[in-house]
Amino acid sequence: MNKISKENELMIKVKVLDHLIDHLRERTDVQNIDLMNLSGFCRNCLSKWYTKYAKELSIDLDYEESRKIIYGMPYPEWKDKYQNEATFEQKKTFSDKNK
Repeated sequence: MNKISKENELMIKVKVLDHLIDHLRERTDVQNIDLMNLSGFCRNCLSKWYTKYAKELSIDLDYEESRKIIYGMPYPEWKDKYQNEATFEQKKTFSDKNK
């Protein structure tokens, strides 16, 4: 395998993250609680990480603006359009994993 330069590695990571964000925007049927139960992170986590690393670069970006970037729209709008009430089973799984 060829050695990947740090610059190319960074560009690949950027493209992977962009693809993940686009994928999650398209998969509005996948609820955040499902993501949390399966992977331990969700769209809100991505938003928090986005804000954290923007701040590390001295970029003034608040959580709601980061959510807009990740969700592709303001979070309240996404929530109204796509978020379903979590089922008992989803809540139980989440609770059991976070004890």
